[in-house]
Amino acid sequence: MLGLKLLTDPRWANIAESNLEEILSDHAWCEQKAASNAITLITQNSEHQDLVDELTAIAIEEMQHFQMVIDIIKQRGYTLSRERKDDYVGRLVKFSKKDGSRNQAFIDRLLFAAMIEARSCERFRVLSLNIKDEELAKFYHELMVSEAGHYTTFLNFARKYATDVDVEKRWAAWLEFEGELIQSFGTKEAIHG
Repeated sequence: MLGLKLLTDPRWANIAESNLEEILSDHAWCEQKAASNAITLITQNSEHQDLVDELTAIAIEEMQHFQMVIDIIKQRGYTLSRERKDDYVGRLVKFSKKDGSRNQAFIDRLLFAAMIEARSCERFRVLSLNIKDEELAKFYHELMVSEAGHYTTFLNFARKYATDVDVEKRWAAWLEFEGELIQSFGTKEAIHG
């Protein structure tokens, strides 16, 4: 369903589970950034009421996920680490089209969001199926379902609002780029690492 070109090696879950404090901190910041991205899309495209409504709900949900992860961190006696740069997301940003029309930039921002949600969904699935911690396995299964819905929302808005972009062609380019990019990741205790 997600169309990802390369799936995560299930052994990545062992890396993540070896340092739960680190993976949970990284995950918390991913949720915060996802909320910020939804808010940015709303701010820059407020003329689309359906987008404002849907992305407001997503931003709220992402912040609820942030709170849920923070609660797990506290319950386990961990400390939320400082936010740090996400190299995976940074490389996706560089792939995003910034020149061209306003519509092209808008559509690419939606596809960027869809790409991150797709990979997050896939990583949450790997965690839910492969970590021994039953509480976290259940938690990541529930988040996987949520992320799949977000992925679909962003992709559907790209399809709806594209005026001068072949969305299917551009999405295929995103999938190809990400398939190459992800080969350099999967070795750290980070959701996209």
